[in-house]
Amino acid sequence: MHAWAIYIVVGLALCYFAYRRGLPLAMRSAFHPLLGDRIFGWPGDVIDVLAIVGTLFGVATSLGIGATQINAGLEHVFGIPSGIGPQVAIIAVITVIATGSVVLGLHRGIRRLSLANVGIGGVLMVFVLLAGPTVFLLNALFDNLGAYVSSLPRLSLGAQELVGDDWEADWTLFYWGWWISWSPFVGMFIARISRGRTIREFIAGVLLVPTVVTALVLTVFGETALFAELTGEPGVVDAAEENLDVALFETLELLPFGVLTSLVAVAAIALFFITSSDSGSLVDDIHASGGSIYPHTGTRVFWAALEGLVAAILLSLGGETGLEALQQASIATGVPLAILLLAACWALVRAFRHEEDHPELVVESSERAERAAEREETA
Repeated sequence: MHAWAIYIVVGLALCYFAYRRGLPLAMRSAFHPLLGDRIFGWPGDVIDVLAIVGTLFGVATSLGIGATQINAGLEHVFGIPSGIGPQVAIIAVITVIATGSVVLGLHRGIRRLSLANVGIGGVLMVFVLLAGPTVFLLNALFDNLGAYVSSLPRLSLGAQELVGDDWEADWTLFYWGWWISWSPFVGMFIARISRGRTIREFIAGVLLVPTVVTALVLTVFGETALFAELTGEPGVVDAAEENLDVALFETLELLPFGVLTSLVAVAAIALFFITSSDSGSLVDDIHASGGSIYPHTGTRVFWAALEGLVAAILLSLGGETGLEALQQASIATGVPLAILLLAACWALVRAFRHEEDHPELVVESSERAERAAEREETA
């Protein structure tokens, strides 16, 4: 829920200022109530550059972590050794496929890969649910949701003295920074598919549906491994302590068709990071082009290649240091973006108050936004 609450801030701001105020679909537009027409000058350029950098390092972090997990799956199934070389090669393959997807465009490339990704991941999850301890998993789902809701205030305030500073730095701060750096990317995506929704519908849909789906996925795979430990089939925890990336594949080995499902899992992971890379490069290109939703193909290729290059460089710093570099990159880019998100919240409040006092101006802006969208679609 924390991640999607962050994405709502960017997504709602982009939706509102693009579709209600007729401004470009870019981060700079969220600050129009604070900066006025200066968003079309260098202040707006700085804001969009921060959004580009955040998306770039957020996706690069995902590519690096994804490469290590795919490498672990290939080692588990085929015995391919794990190391920086194979992981960089995996990043290169993902980048090439993502580049091809970006060149094909949103509908012919990105959309089809995304649908394939959801389909493969959904089939794998349903298989684990049915082949595993089904009743135990369904009971655990409601128990986990209840525990999460009851723990939400404590988790939100960061009151975790018992776990220590190292745990909070490695997990809480890293994920917060990662989510914030992803916010321009995910916010742009949900803004583009949310035209015509009310604010209430937007917030409810973005906050609740992904939270429930995430809880379901984590419960199905995580509790399957936990059930094995509780019923005398240890191995997953020991394997995870040695190498966290193999935990998923060790869990699948407990079920029928372990090798086949491990291959399906590798494919699903690869598709997830391919779609992240191609979508991230498109979002970076939209920001770099000032909000045009149909940027030039050549610049799309540039951003896709740059994401792969950054991921490979950070990961190539070496072993655990490489992973630490990925984490630090997310946290470093998340800090300035967090300040921008706070300012965007204040800008939204001012815009809502302005709409209440001057509804006729918003109607005119909304009509301009409709005409601009029509021009983009016919361009």
